Amino acid sequence: MSAALTRVVVSVHALEPALAFYRDLLGLPTELTPGFAMLTAGNGVQVFLHERESQASDLSVAATFTVPGLDALCEKWAAQGGTVVDAAETRPWGDRMAVVRDADGHLVCLVEER
Repeated sequence: MSAALTRVVVSVHALEPALAFYRDLLGLPTELTPGFAMLTAGNGVQVFLHERESQASDLSVAATFTVPGLDALCEKWAAQGGTVVDAAETRPWGDRMAVVRDADGHLVCLVEER
């Protein structure tokens, strides 16, 4: 039996700015409790936002989400003051992908739904 990815924990300084990205922009269903938010991605993997000390790094793990309307989503995030690190383009491995920063500065890859 092989391991299965069931949850990704993201440390965030404050839930509301983080929810503006993960819940409002990406549209992930959300359950809230004080200091925590449990979001569910389309494939059942949980994204657990934990309100605590956070330090973003370009040398760490970057989560990848498959999204519809990649260009429009990146434009919307930029219009809200979000950072688009790498604009949407087709990558050598075939994915049309953009790289953005969430509200805490964590790198997040967004891949166009096929």
